[in-house]
Amino acid sequence: MPASLAAVTDATPQPAAAAWRPGVPRRVLVGALLAALLLAGALALVLAGGSRHPVASVHRGSRAVARARATSSAPAVSAATGSGGAAARAAKAVEVRDPQESSSYPAPASVHHAAAATPSKAGEAIVAAGAPSDAEVRAELRQMQAAERSARLQQSRRLAPVPGGRSIGGNGTIPIPPNVPQAVQRVIAGANAITDFPYVFGGGHASFVDNAYDCSASVSYALAAGGLIGAPETSGELESWGAPGPGRYITVLANAGHTYMYVAGMLYDTAGRSGVYASRWQVGSVDNSGFVARHWPGL
Repeated sequence: MPASLAAVTDATPQPAAAAWRPGVPRRVLVGALLAALLLAGALALVLAGGSRHPVASVHRGSRAVARARATSSAPAVSAATGSGGAAARAAKAVEVRDPQESSSYPAPASVHHAAAATPSKAGEAIVAAGAPSDAEVRAELRQMQAAERSARLQQSRRLAPVPGGRSIGGNGTIPIPPNVPQAVQRVIAGANAITDFPYVFGGGHASFVDNAYDCSASVSYALAAGGLIGAPETSGELESWGAPGPGRYITVLANAGHTYMYVAGMLYDTAGRSGVYASRWQVGSVDNSGFVARHWPGL
């Protein structure tokens, strides 16, 4: 073919070549961007989840531990003696047999004593307190001095031992000191109210109002008259009554089987009496070995 014809034939317009641009193709770039966004989102969720759940778990765990500690450390509280709840009181309700029962002159079945009054009623036999005028104060001071002299004289007469035991003579009661706290006066008044009642093991535990009292019921009755106990307690329960150690006015001595107390320096004990109706107030003191000393705070 002639060169001129070839030139004419080759002159047919050809499609323009796509311009070359450096870099990644657009579809690849968009795909990579979407993948990066998805990855970033997933990573953010993972990081957020990892930082949130452990903290919440720790908080929940801390609250659980706090609740557990509070539950385990919460003490059981009783109404009057601080010595356990209802279940604990029921578990300790059975009193150990008094090892000094034989020396407490236990009453035979033929003895029938009249029932006692309530401790609160017995505790009313105390020196009355009031707010007198100056003239009344001076008059009361004179009366108090006379009463103290009379009380010392009566005490010297009443506190003489009677033959056959260490019991108090006379009517078995002791004078109520005017210079001690009112609660102590009431305790003495309560003790006086049942001082000559017979001793029967278990007596006075079903109710404060009874016609015979064992060692722990006798102490409980007197303490109740002073408002220091709410229900009869056994000797074992009195080991945790009040606060540890001896008191200034009242000291209760207790172990699993026996209990007694000192009130204003006088021994109040069922053991060592000289007869069925002999006084619980005793002359002198006894060996306190093996007994726990308790007192009411402030007394």
